[in-house]
Amino acid sequence: MISFNRVTKIYQKDWVGLKDITFQIKQGEFIFVCGPTGAGKSTLLKLIYKDEDPTEGIIKVLDWNLGTLRKNNIPQLRRKIGVIFQDFKLLQDRTLEENVAFALEVTDIPPRDLRKKLMETLTYLRLSHKRFSYPFQLSGGEQQKVAIARALVRDPYILLADEPTGNLDAKSSQEIMNTLFDINYKGTTVLMATHDLKLVKKMKKRMIYLEEGKLTTHN
Repeated sequence: MISFNRVTKIYQKDWVGLKDITFQIKQGEFIFVCGPTGAGKSTLLKLIYKDEDPTEGIIKVLDWNLGTLRKNNIPQLRRKIGVIFQDFKLLQDRTLEENVAFALEVTDIPPRDLRKKLMETLTYLRLSHKRFSYPFQLSGGEQQKVAIARALVRDPYILLADEPTGNLDAKSSQEIMNTLFDINYKGTTVLMATHDLKLVKKMKKRMIYLEEGKLTTHN
C-alpha cells in the first residue's frame, strides 16, 4: 500500500530531512512513526500525501508512483488520504458541521449524499450534538475529533496523524487513540507520528523509528 525505496529529502542549505529511507506498509496496518523533534516524522508524512517531493528515491502510495504522478492527479490521490494535524487546522469562522462538510464540498458530492455522510461521521465520533458549535467553543479533545471527522468523512484508504495527541490531556489523548484504533479496526491503514514512546510501547504496534532523518532501531 505504501513503499519507500531509498528515499532522501534534502531541504534548502543542505538540511537533510530524510536520508536513504526504505520500508513497506501493508493495507490495514497501524504504524507509529517515532523519533525526537526534528527527526523527520512530519517530512515522512508529507511525502506520502505529496505535500513534499523527495530529492531521491521512489515512493509508491496505493497504485501510484508519486514520482511520475501527474499534477492533475494529485487531488485524486489526496481524496484517498486523510490527514490530521496537531494544531487541528480548523476554520475558526465556521461551525463544526461546516468544517467537516468543507472536506466533502470540494469532491462535488450531491447535497443529499453530503448531508447523509456528514451525519454518519459526526454520529460515529459522538459529535452530532455539537455540530452548530464553533471551534473556540470546543475543548482541545473535541477539536481534534472534528479534525478526525474532517479526515474521515471522505472514507480514506490511509489516515495520517501528525502528533494528534500532542496538545491534549491524558483522558482526551486516550479517547483519540481509541478512536484511531477503531478506525484502523474497520480497515483503514493508519500512520501516527508521535514522540511519546511510552504510548507506543503500551499499544504494542509496529514502529518506524527515525533519528536525524535516518531509519534506526529503538529498544
